[in-house]
Amino acid sequence: MYGGAAVVEALRVAGVSHVFGLLGSTTMEVYDALYDVQDDITYVGVRHEASGVHMADGFGRVKGTPGVFLAGQAGPGSVNMVTGLAQAKLAYSPVVAITGLVTSSHFHRDTMQEVDQHNLFSPLVKRTITVMNPDRVGTAITEALQTANSGQRGPVVVNIPRDLFSAQTEARIRAPDYNAGSPAGTINPSAITRACDVLRSARSPVILAGGGVKWGHGANAICHLSDRCRIPVVASAGHPDVVPGHHPLYAGQVGPRGNEVASSAARNADVILALGTRLSFNTTFFAYNDINADAKIIQVDIDPSALARHFPVEIGMLGDAGSTASAMTVAMAGFEIPWNDWTDGIRKQIGELWRSREEAGNDTSLPLKPDRLFAELRQAAPDDALYTLDAGTLCLQITDKLRYNGGSPSMLTTLDYGLVGFSFPCGLGAKCASPGRPVISLHGDGGFGMVLGEFSTAVQSGIRTITVVMDNGCWGAEKAYQRSYYQGRYIGCDTLNPRYDEFARLYGATGFYCEEPGSVADAMSEALHADTPVIIHVKVDPDIMTLFRRDSFAHRLQR
Repeated sequence: MYGGAAVVEALRVAGVSHVFGLLGSTTMEVYDALYDVQDDITYVGVRHEASGVHMADGFGRVKGTPGVFLAGQAGPGSVNMVTGLAQAKLAYSPVVAITGLVTSSHFHRDTMQEVDQHNLFSPLVKRTITVMNPDRVGTAITEALQTANSGQRGPVVVNIPRDLFSAQTEARIRAPDYNAGSPAGTINPSAITRACDVLRSARSPVILAGGGVKWGHGANAICHLSDRCRIPVVASAGHPDVVPGHHPLYAGQVGPRGNEVASSAARNADVILALGTRLSFNTTFFAYNDINADAKIIQVDIDPSALARHFPVEIGMLGDAGSTASAMTVAMAGFEIPWNDWTDGIRKQIGELWRSREEAGNDTSLPLKPDRLFAELRQAAPDDALYTLDAGTLCLQITDKLRYNGGSPSMLTTLDYGLVGFSFPCGLGAKCASPGRPVISLHGDGGFGMVLGEFSTAVQSGIRTITVVMDNGCWGAEKAYQRSYYQGRYIGCDTLNPRYDEFARLYGATGFYCEEPGSVADAMSEALHADTPVIIHVKVDPDIMTLFRRDSFAHRLQR
């Protein structure tokens, strides 16, 4: 078969159900082969390559197998993927990006659209594979799928010269082994014993759970350990859905993206059981602001480089967070809990936190307050809702204030990349991976304006997500810095927006405009029954902005 057909056959054999892509002449042989397998593989055409990678990212996180993006054009089409690949790398998301190169005989001749794509992508991804032999085309795709989803997941790029797509190839295709090289489930009995000895000495322990719990489907194991040992659970930044929100000992996220109950628990804990978390920047700022400097840390992660990388640990264990939690639950059987007062105090604080949030959500003043918007979303969104979240001041405020009860994952965020323009395309990919769940994408007005073109993708491909555009008329995080640290010397921070509900209707889709108390809950209730994609445009008080990076502006306070 031709090399282009070998690419598609490798995807089909691997069970790939969706390919996101943007048509281009470099990969026409691949597209022609996709035409023949439309019963097996759904093709979703996008308007920009970065957005297409975000869709593959969302698909991979929800499905648990790699999301696939096909960049149709070498050079500009391929380079447009950079933002999406960088995002996926820092989110440890399994993405396989397939793209073309110029014809191999034209290498290093300043050919039209020639870029050194191998060296461009290599720092941004888990692995870059550049194929130079036509008989390697199919096996390279299989290898990329397996690499992206094995061990510590991450994006993989496959570069294929244009002439190899049209070359005859001996295609020997096999299905990938997505468990190759993964230490998940590995248990070190000696380390478990030592960890439990440390835990038994505690008087104020806390479980700090991160993304590794979600990838390993370990939420139930964490809850069982928490229940058996009455240990409060807090989450690392960007993972408020790490355990169900209704768990009685779950306090939410630590750090600026979280709340004071969770942060205070970590600041006062004498033992921190860090499961599936790197204790990285957005959770800790690499400082002891929100974790106790004197605490004994027991850290579990499948990535050996994560252990004790940012903070010294008492015990570091290489392995799966959920399996380790299950082993510790068994080992702690019969132990009489000495920290009941600690746990009871935090449980009481959790109840008070949610009561205060509901009280703040009763505000009926205008313009609409963010807390009112958040409360109405909690009221109207179903338990199994899957949220995607952008970066920005309103998204920063909302991440810890929703209920995530529909299983993991229930919240997909841009995590460490802090990317604006991520949520809507990510939500489209997530919906393709889980069509039976309501997908609600949360955006500021600035970020949504970056990806308006992909609304045509949603309509054309029938991807029925609900997008809530929280419109405060500005780049809120930056305006907050200018207000607090630059004496209100505003420049470049205000945005001009159309009525996005009317924009939706121009596409034949559904739109709602909300600016009164109660209108968001009403719109969401209707949106859940719409047979088209939906935009809910919400006008929000522009003066309520949250600061995040206070550490970066300490020098301004000295002036």
